[in-house]
Formats: sequence, structure tokens, C-alpha cells
Amino acid sequence: MAQLQLGDALKDFLNKSNLKSGLRAVQIESIWEEVMGKTVARYTDKIQIINNTLFVYTAVAALKQELVYQKPKIIERVNEALREKAITDVIIK
Repeated sequence: MAQLQLGDALKDFLNKSNLKSGLRAVQIESIWEEVMGKTVARYTDKIQIINNTLFVYTAVAALKQELVYQKPKIIERVNEALREKAITDVIIK
């Protein structure tokens, strides 16, 4: 029987469970200000990940418009900060 390191076993478990997207959302929330800046972070209400899609919620119309134009940059910055291709699309709501 093959032995797994605890870290590898946890990664394997997370990859197979629904917890992974929730944990990624928490990771992204923790780096959001660093990645997008203080102003964007201040007016972002919620961040959620569903099937490698990042959902960014804000009530500020001007910010919504700006974020729509920045989608490719957001994907690039978040994936770079997480050191993996965690998101492939961004939806601004």
C-alpha cells in the first residue's frame, strides 16, 4: 500500500471535495486588496468561486464597469498570486 504525506492527502481530499472553491475564495479575499488595490477592495461586497469562475459583487456601478474591462488582468493577477490557474473567468455582479 502506498503511503501519502499528510499535506498530499489533504490536497487530494480538497481536490475531490466541495471545500476547495470555498477555500480559494477565502485565499482570494485575503489577497484581494494587494492584487486589486485599496479602492477596489473597499467597494467589493463579496467574492465567490464556482467552477473556476470568480464572481465579484459590488454595488458601485462605475466599479462594475471598470472591472468588466479588467477581466483578463484580474484573472492573470489572481492566478499569479495563488501560483496556480485557479480561475478561468470573472463575472462582475
